Amino acid sequence: MFIVMLISVTAAALLLAHLLVLRRELVRMTRQLRRYNERATGKKLEVTLFDKHLEALAGQINLQSDLIVEAEANRRQTENELRQAIANISHDIRTPLTSIFGYIQLLEVEPITPDEKREYLSVVKNRTKRLQALLNDFFELSLIESADYQLKTEQIVMTVLLSDTLVGFYDSFNERGLMPDIWLPKEPVAVYADESAVRRVVENLLINTLKHATGPVFICFEQRETTAELRIVNEAKDLSDMDVRLLFDRFYTVDRTRSGQGSGLGLSIAKSLMNKMNGTLTAELHGDNLNMVCRWPLWSPV
Repeated sequence: MFIVMLISVTAAALLLAHLLVLRRELVRMTRQLRRYNERATGKKLEVTLFDKHLEALAGQINLQSDLIVEAEANRRQTENELRQAIANISHDIRTPLTSIFGYIQLLEVEPITPDEKREYLSVVKNRTKRLQALLNDFFELSLIESADYQLKTEQIVMTVLLSDTLVGFYDSFNERGLMPDIWLPKEPVAVYADESAVRRVVENLLINTLKHATGPVFICFEQRETTAELRIVNEAKDLSDMDVRLLFDRFYTVDRTRSGQGSGLGLSIAKSLMNKMNGTLTAELHGDNLNMVCRWPLWSPV
């Protein structure tokens, strides 16, 4: 009986000692967490007591802290991007509006000849079209990036679609004195995508090429193991690595004066559409050549 009592007392004492040590460790962890939350230190929780449950708790708290830090960084980045987007679109809207207003004043105030009137009206019309295109692109990008925007993915024969699209751009390339070297496979290649979205992506990439190409243009479409790849290569000596990294950002333009006719949204729209189709759109700078690469998942019958 005495031995049983001794064992019980010893066990109780050990349990009490463990609880006291555990309590002291919890107090210490609470103090660490408070200092971390008060930004007094960036040090994560450390457990000095060998206890798997406490270690698991500290690990989850540290993980939660990392997620909070990441979310805060993403929030700040989003806010910065939004401020930059608002500044850019405000500039791009204000520029044609100012021009339109100026020419309207000339039409109202100055005694002008019929030829001058036609010239001023032509400028106003072109600036209005520019403004309309900008607002349409901005609305389209907002629509595409909404969670409710859905695409109709189906079997698309890319070789046929690309041929039709490229024929439609023949005159535009010819006017620029650009005769692209085009390579399309003889065999039909089908992808799993949305037809109108694919056309929009290809058209935006070709429009971008027409605006900025300064030399030979190479367009290649080929089938890989699990994807179909469209590669558009053009000489772009004025581009830097930083430019390429920012090409798909909203309103980004290599023209720092923002005097070009593009809204800066075409490549962002293409990128968003590719993401919606579970594809990819990337840009790479190889020497003086800009490589724009689209990849779609191949279509396969179930």
